[in-house]
Amino acid sequence: MENMKRQWKFIVVLIAGAFGLFSQFALHSKSLFSIGNLQFPVHAIIIDIIGILMAISLLMEIFHDWKTGRYGVDILAVIAVVSTILIGDVWAEWMILVMMTGGETLEDYATGQANKELRALLDKTPRIANKLVDGKITEVKVDALQVGDHVLIKPGQQVPVDGKIVKGTSSFDQSSLTGESVPVSKNPGDDLMSGSVNGDVAVEMEVTKAAKDSEYQSIVALVKSAQAQPAKFVKMADRYAIPFTIISLIIGGAAWIVSGDATRFAEVMVVASPCPLLIAAPVALVSGMSSMSAHHIIVKSGPTLEKLAKAKTFAFDKTGTLTENQLIVDQIVTADDSIDQKELQSLAASVEQQSSHVIASSLVKATDKNLIHAVTNLKETTAQGVEGDVDGKHVKVGKLSFVDPGHEKLDITSTAIYISVDGKFAGYITLKDKMRPESPKTIERLLRQGAEDIMMLTGDHKQVAKKVAKEAGITDVRSELLPSQKIQAIKDVPKNLRPVVMTGDGVNDAPSLTAADVGIAMGAKGATAASESADAVIMVNDISKVNDAVAISKHTMKVANIDVLTAIGVVIIIELIAFTGVIPAFWGAILQEVVDMITISLGLLAKTKPSDKQFGLEEK
Repeated sequence: MENMKRQWKFIVVLIAGAFGLFSQFALHSKSLFSIGNLQFPVHAIIIDIIGILMAISLLMEIFHDWKTGRYGVDILAVIAVVSTILIGDVWAEWMILVMMTGGETLEDYATGQANKELRALLDKTPRIANKLVDGKITEVKVDALQVGDHVLIKPGQQVPVDGKIVKGTSSFDQSSLTGESVPVSKNPGDDLMSGSVNGDVAVEMEVTKAAKDSEYQSIVALVKSAQAQPAKFVKMADRYAIPFTIISLIIGGAAWIVSGDATRFAEVMVVASPCPLLIAAPVALVSGMSSMSAHHIIVKSGPTLEKLAKAKTFAFDKTGTLTENQLIVDQIVTADDSIDQKELQSLAASVEQQSSHVIASSLVKATDKNLIHAVTNLKETTAQGVEGDVDGKHVKVGKLSFVDPGHEKLDITSTAIYISVDGKFAGYITLKDKMRPESPKTIERLLRQGAEDIMMLTGDHKQVAKKVAKEAGITDVRSELLPSQKIQAIKDVPKNLRPVVMTGDGVNDAPSLTAADVGIAMGAKGATAASESADAVIMVNDISKVNDAVAISKHTMKVANIDVLTAIGVVIIIELIAFTGVIPAFWGAILQEVVDMITISLGLLAKTKPSDKQFGLEEK
């Protein structure tokens, strides 16, 4: 609605100008009345009325800003309009009105261009699904689908909601969700993410999540959140407002005093109009947010870019962030020579194959399928372990107190499961977090990008945390932390090492993400408490995107600052030229339009690729 209001203002000003040109040069309209030396033909009256109304509207905005303690450069635009009215230069006044309303319209257009990657997600949102009812296809709205419904996904169609395949095999393009360039083959029983695109074969899917909880819809919700918050950073130029306003008024006042002509003051005020400054920052920042989206990073507000660009401390959660939230076998230790490592792993995995516990599933996944045998008489003791018969042997797997209550305590710092066979202790298997392959390089690159401190915050045991930190290249390790202690660790970061960026993925990370200056959520698996609490969400399962976020932010802020300072420099130069009287007010207003176009073009450079140095790719 606001954009439409701006466009209509621009259209009204253009219509008034067209009428004025026709009235003055075709009809040769005469003045209806005069005040002193000023003549008022009908077109001048119309343009003056429009100018006065727009000046009043802008003044009301200025007073509202002053009440909130913000001082902008809009006052110069009001002075420019009033000056041209007082000296009777109706066409200079009209050009200022064109500049004001046209600059806003150009800003909307540039913002729309910079923002098109964000909008692309919204445009592609699945809206209709082919629901199967008694074998017949019924088209329904995606929001009407319920868990358990069966849906037909035709070739080339998007998956409407999260679900799993019950019939058919096909390949699915998940690039918009995961960044995977190669389509992924999916079989009956495999999960499907909403937003992925089916290949050449129709498949039947059972709905596992309602639309509001599904993958693609959660991304769209985050994008809408990002689009709803641009107003917070539109006035970046206000930090330069007071000095720029004072300089402009001094130059204008001096021109009036030196020349003795109020027209000279008006000529300076026309070129001092602040439109380029107001356009520069928002176009650059929205371009940066768009670039983030193209790199699978959703940023919810403009200030996030500014903080990321200046970030000095980076904090990471361990499990699911630096690691893959998946355990891999580290050591297999047998109690004696009666059983070897291969058999010990085979027996343990066979008993654990039906358990849903993360340790059990990790062990089974790490074991050759040929080594997993049938199990009978399976019994699970809650929070202790499982037992059953494998190849005629009674195997118990779990805590040491469960498998062999009388065994002396073993000094093992890693995650471990213990095994007994036929009542005799047989050994143990330790597991460790599987490091994300990109984690060490990510830490290394953050240091090259200017990070002064990198710390790991985890609730895991000290020895486990140290192992992971060493592998990742982190020296500042805080372990065995409760969520409240993570928050305190972030709050305790000294001022000279701020802003602080916290990256995490789990529900327990949500408070820490909120406490940090910038919270980044690893949201590849859908909407979580972490994603909702974060300032930015990485939509692919790749922690190196933190490097990309920092690089794009640095590049964006560099472009924004250069753009604002360039606009100020060019405008002041034009003001000094106008001081001499060689630029009539009308041509000064036209020059301002040229500066607007330069400013917008510079702002769009934020969409270009950052340098290798900003990405942290250069050698130290």
